[in-house]
Amino acid sequence: MPPIHLGISTCPNDTFAFHALLNRRVDWRGLDFHVELLDVQELNERLARGEFDVAKASFFAALRMTDRLGVFRSGSALGYSVGPLLLAAANTGPPSDAWRDAQGTMREPRVLCPGEATTAHLLYRLFHGQGQVEYAVFSDIMPSLQAGTADYGVCIHEGRFTWQEQGLHRVEDLGERWEQATNSPLPLGGILGRLSLDRDTLDRVQQVIHESVRYGLDHRDETLPTMRHYAQEFNDDVLFAHVDLYVNDWTVDLGESGERALAELRARAIAVGLVPETSPALQLLGQAAS
Repeated sequence: MPPIHLGISTCPNDTFAFHALLNRRVDWRGLDFHVELLDVQELNERLARGEFDVAKASFFAALRMTDRLGVFRSGSALGYSVGPLLLAAANTGPPSDAWRDAQGTMREPRVLCPGEATTAHLLYRLFHGQGQVEYAVFSDIMPSLQAGTADYGVCIHEGRFTWQEQGLHRVEDLGERWEQATNSPLPLGGILGRLSLDRDTLDRVQQVIHESVRYGLDHRDETLPTMRHYAQEFNDDVLFAHVDLYVNDWTVDLGESGERALAELRARAIAVGLVPETSPALQLLGQAAS
């Protein structure tokens, strides 16, 4: 069979979890992989166009593609205290329809989100929604706030750990807001696969992903060169803080609590009209780990 076209993000939790696959430290189980590492929004867009067999995607994007994609049990990013941060260039309070900037001028604030189909954008729409929302590559959001070309930014990845060093202001932790509203972990993104692939192939892909995640957890220090190669932040402590936050039991296997969290995200997205009520639920792919 042709190689599995796999897309993952460049963020440390993915390069940590897929280090073993990328460097063939685990058995590929008779499969071949052609791998691309990209920004999460580019992954969302290209997966929607059918350009990958398997790829990391935001769960918000996944909920819009459930007719043709399912989520593998391993490789997901869920958790508590893992959510995106709503940051501001100045300490001016949350965005609102009657918002004033630092000079006292009333205007519509400019809010940057890391892609229309990201879970970060969904959370902003669920809990705020005001302002002129625009989309940018995640690594450009904090520099835009610093430069004064945006008023608010929904920041993900390493930005969660470095915003104070950039002189920015935290308005709200959108992950904490989710947890208070739902009492469940926040589902950020997962590894999606085409439902048109045969079951045996999907099962083998799941096994490779599961073993790659386990390998990373068992060989933490070995993953550092891979993470450094793709990271926006080169501080090793920050890289491992990122891994410790986003790579957890739900990354090894979604389990029942992960499934419930996905159902909650789907229900809330449907309630605000961002996902059609008629769309099917996200299917789980691969056998559960024994």
